[in-house]
Amino acid sequence: MSDRVLEALVAWGERTPEVRAMILTSSRARPDGPVDEFSDYDVILAVTDPERFAGDLAWQEEAYGPRLVGWSDEDELFGLPTRFRGVVYRDHVKVDYTIWPDALLESVAAHPAPREGLDHGYRILLDKDDRTLDWPEPTFTAYVLAPPSEAEYRAQVEEFWWDVSYLPKSVRRGDLFFASSFMLEHDLKFVSLRRMLEWRIAVQRDWTFAPGSHGRRLEQHLDAETLHDLSETYASLDADAIWAAVFRLAALYGRVATDVAAALGYEYPQEIDDRMTAYLDAVRKQDR
Repeated sequence: MSDRVLEALVAWGERTPEVRAMILTSSRARPDGPVDEFSDYDVILAVTDPERFAGDLAWQEEAYGPRLVGWSDEDELFGLPTRFRGVVYRDHVKVDYTIWPDALLESVAAHPAPREGLDHGYRILLDKDDRTLDWPEPTFTAYVLAPPSEAEYRAQVEEFWWDVSYLPKSVRRGDLFFASSFMLEHDLKFVSLRRMLEWRIAVQRDWTFAPGSHGRRLEQHLDAETLHDLSETYASLDADAIWAAVFRLAALYGRVATDVAAALGYEYPQEIDDRMTAYLDAVRKQDR
């Protein structure tokens, strides 16, 4: 093992009796994972005393070195609690620890299919008791997109145009932060447009495409024209800029959604597009 971070973590795990297994997941565990110096180390720690590891920060420095900052979250797997303890260390290495009660090692082995995070790639760094020997091999298909049904496609389009209706009244009321940050950037772009863009990429790749989480690396899969048009949909906290961005976003969404519909043999609801675009135009003229 040539990675100094993993070497340090495994050495710590070997001398820490409570740590029974250590598993690397995510991009650093994938044979084709895009990795650079900023890539996180996503590490599962299966331990006999999860409560201590959840509440004590000292082990995080023992495992690797001095901390800069950390963040915590809670979850569960197969009915057992798991804890997330993310750490940025002073040398800028970021390790995202997920703390498991060691009983989960058998639960994963007994499950007929790997969990999503494991199916996306994992590597056993340490297994003191050989309890991961029967784990299912990753198939790398957990996040591959499936074609939407016609009802799912239609619902996605209608949701986009429904959300568009919040923009005019928000701008007219002067709620520019809400209009720009939440409606334009989050609901319309990050949620609705991103999903439609991912569907179009999946269509072009015969539904073998697994998108990055939260739109990561999306730009790498877009053609130059779409990427340019996407860049034109960003706005400052200014009413005129928001209006301009909304119309550009609506046009881009309509074009991408029409491409997806044609590829799937569905019909894009152009009548909704036309009515909502006319509504936007009418309110913008009143606003001026």
